[in-house]
Amino acid sequence: LIHLLEEGLMILNEPDEIKRRHTGQVPLLYGRDYISFTTMPLVDKGVCLDIRGTSDFAPIRKGMKKLQDNIKKIISLSNDHFILLVCSSEWQAKRLRELFSEMGLSVPISESVNAIHNGSGPIITTGGLSRGFRYDDTVVLAERDIFGRRPAYRPIKRSRVSHLISSFEDLKQGDHLVHIEHGIGRFMGIKKESIEGYEGEFITIEYLGGDRIYVPFERINCVQKYNAPDQVSPRLDKLGGKTWQKRKNRVKEKIKEMAKKLVKLYAKRSTAKGFAFSMDTEMHHEFDDFFPYDETPDQLQAIHEIKQEMESSVPLDRLLCGDVGYGKTEVAIRACFKAVYDSRQVAVLVPTTILAEQHYSTFIDRFSAFPVNIDVLSRFKTGSEQKKTIKALSNSDTDIIIGTHRLLGKDVSFHNLGLLIIDEEHKFGVTHKEKIKALKTNVDILSLTATPIPRTLHMALSGIRSMSVIETPPEERLAVKSSVAGFSPEIIKDALQKELQRDGQAFFINNRIHNIHEIADFISKLVPEGKVAVAHGRMKGSELDKVMSSFYRKKKNILVSTSIIGSGLDIPTANTIIINRADKFGLADLYQLRGRVGRSNVKAYAYF
Repeated sequence: LIHLLEEGLMILNEPDEIKRRHTGQVPLLYGRDYISFTTMPLVDKGVCLDIRGTSDFAPIRKGMKKLQDNIKKIISLSNDHFILLVCSSEWQAKRLRELFSEMGLSVPISESVNAIHNGSGPIITTGGLSRGFRYDDTVVLAERDIFGRRPAYRPIKRSRVSHLISSFEDLKQGDHLVHIEHGIGRFMGIKKESIEGYEGEFITIEYLGGDRIYVPFERINCVQKYNAPDQVSPRLDKLGGKTWQKRKNRVKEKIKEMAKKLVKLYAKRSTAKGFAFSMDTEMHHEFDDFFPYDETPDQLQAIHEIKQEMESSVPLDRLLCGDVGYGKTEVAIRACFKAVYDSRQVAVLVPTTILAEQHYSTFIDRFSAFPVNIDVLSRFKTGSEQKKTIKALSNSDTDIIIGTHRLLGKDVSFHNLGLLIIDEEHKFGVTHKEKIKALKTNVDILSLTATPIPRTLHMALSGIRSMSVIETPPEERLAVKSSVAGFSPEIIKDALQKELQRDGQAFFINNRIHNIHEIADFISKLVPEGKVAVAHGRMKGSELDKVMSSFYRKKKNILVSTSIIGSGLDIPTANTIIINRADKFGLADLYQLRGRVGRSNVKAYAYF
């Protein structure tokens, strides 16, 4: 106490005194802060100083069976101990009370512990307690002891991506502009002029033949930059001519034609009868609570929109667009649970075997506390295993099936398909889309992608398909630092050594199988301390699985691979990626590959 006083703190021992000082009834001396010392209103006798932890109540987030074991342990302990269970919210307190009810014990929820304690059983209360403890014959358990730890995050800042607007500061003399009334012209700069008594700054636009117009900044809404592929120079319109008017009329006709098609499509969608899923129950809330992280605002909004559409009789057809690593999979998992709860099957279609295996692992973990049968269908399975999986699917023994293009095979049939999820939607071609259309008649469909193809994006923006956007990054996510350079052993060595020095892992992407082992040997000699593994699509399923497992478990720290790892792979400890011959990749592929790193709060680097 002497040390506290030396730090300028007042010591108060009565809550009433603190309350009086807070309300201004008693002035705080010298504006000091204070600490309150009060007795614990749990037992009448003195507290034994032999305080112990509650480590035998292990966190149970990964299994309902373990949770029930904890509840049984608490009931058994309550025979000769006073047990207080402290929950962070009223909702969690009610949830805990229901778990006790299922075990045949009625446990009260009370704010006043002294008023209700009669030694007959556990008591639930609400409050802030980080960890539980024991002393004498009293056991106090925090929410973390019973349900497991939930990571604490700071308030999430809203992304400002949606507020970006184009600026005339980016314009250069000679760029093409479009005026809503006069058409395409050339930007000649911003000049200060005095025209008919009005003095101000004007945007100068030159048209065919040298004619110019001066647009005051008050009418800047009539002008926008002309957007076209690089090096495509549009033909200038003549000021006062008819070419611009004719062009506008043609566009209007096309818009009318597209509008008619949209009306027909909307009519078909509105008359199509799908399955209306039931409203969320306590079980849904319990499943949501098993998610070990705090959802971002955009995730919560997307979940709400998707569930709302699933509850209507009009079939869901929604595009979920979000950057790599922004939590699209968790949104899809919530939709899966909603479908399975109503005894409908779910198909999750993914482009690669590696992503199928990773999703399978993620789904098994998330659904571990619930009686849901999940299986995977890919080339990693033998012929007999695939036949067994397909049979279970048709007999409704499988609730969720995760698979590659193999799911689109003619021999695959569903007993009661209710939801189809297409992950990395941009990876599937026109032929696959036609098969998907046949598969999804009157079935809810959710497409996930970070880089939608133009046709899909156009359909979403036109309103044919609904769209949810996740643009808020997870808390503490750092931007990936990207570098473009020529092939340089010095740069490669420096990048890999820096990553290994911080106990991380790295990808080296070489999209040519014929020389991938030569590249791996080159990396091994360049960085002798590295443990190099090789992965590509022509490897046997068991061999590829073995390589990826060793990389997951950090037995290998450098993976030389083709672009097979470009879809959805999530390894938080891998935060450096080097892409060889980046000029041979498409922009969407490079974007996906870069998304394999920077999936934690560690600074990540991408070298192209």
